[in-house]
Amino acid sequence: MIRFEHVTKRYADGTTAVDDLSFEVAEGELVTLVGPSGCGKTTTMKMVNRLVEPTSGRILLGGEDIAAADPVQLRRRIGYVIQQVGLFPHKTVLENTATVPQLVGTPKAAARARAAELLELVGLDPSVYGGRYPAQLSGGQRQRVGVARALAADPPVLLMDEPFGAVDPVVRERLQNEFLALQKTVRKTILLVTHDLDEAVRLGDRIAVYGAGTIEQFDRPAAVLGAPANAYVASFVGADRSLKRLAVTPVRAADLEPAAGGPAPAATVPLGSSLREALAALLRQDAGRIGVADPESGRLAGVLTPQGVHRALRRAEAAETAETAESGQAGEAGGAADAGVRGGS
Repeated sequence: MIRFEHVTKRYADGTTAVDDLSFEVAEGELVTLVGPSGCGKTTTMKMVNRLVEPTSGRILLGGEDIAAADPVQLRRRIGYVIQQVGLFPHKTVLENTATVPQLVGTPKAAARARAAELLELVGLDPSVYGGRYPAQLSGGQRQRVGVARALAADPPVLLMDEPFGAVDPVVRERLQNEFLALQKTVRKTILLVTHDLDEAVRLGDRIAVYGAGTIEQFDRPAAVLGAPANAYVASFVGADRSLKRLAVTPVRAADLEPAAGGPAPAATVPLGSSLREALAALLRQDAGRIGVADPESGRLAGVLTPQGVHRALRRAEAAETAETAESGQAGEAGGAADAGVRGGS
């Protein structure tokens, strides 16, 4: 859906913000761009909707070179969510959400109906919030309106620049959960910029870890945490990367012990929950174990103990190491395609 081909952005003063990037984002995939301030991740994202023009190289959207597109029409086909939200203060929530559909020619009544539908989708009752103004909303509510507005014209691509960075940690986690649930429904192709590795790991199907204008590793969250591509990535993800892996490692039946015998578990989590969720539930219990239920039948599949969490984490690390080695043996030509994200492919 989005393809970068040897894209460079160099400013007049000689600063190279992005250096020879080549990578691809598949349709329906959520890719997080993570790295320190000034590394080029926001520049990368802004080149997709031509808020920043590349110095060289090509960016393709759905197979079409965006350089040939009218910038205004291009932006109306791409949803854009920023940290400050950018709602029009003089317009109501419903009017803000209906803005883009009306700009692309949707009749006013239909645009407002679409806006009400999306407000409902992001958890804001239009009968309650539709007539309010941005100043009457909390930060989290404004962020939801920003997401609804970005989705209003049903764009195939969504660009998100630190979308949850302006709210407190509790609201941020709730918004992340709601956004993941929403993405399962809408399945947009998304580039999401963040400086928060935990957020990148939690939200991304794949992560692009930026160095200075280049992407040092572009892979699944578990691979980035389990097999850093180089010393820079290892340093960036931190010495506690095994703990971060808890968030991307699911509980599987093989990790459980039989449920037969002993008292019924006081707490349960669904099979497929992350080890992070399971460990949090486990630490709240005195029994030293929690039940794990089959989400379809509701029946107890077994119990998880601290030893089971340890085994699950080791199992996931071993599987990731084996998969990384296997993919590396598949040929350096294929690896070079992904290595092109580092610039110099």
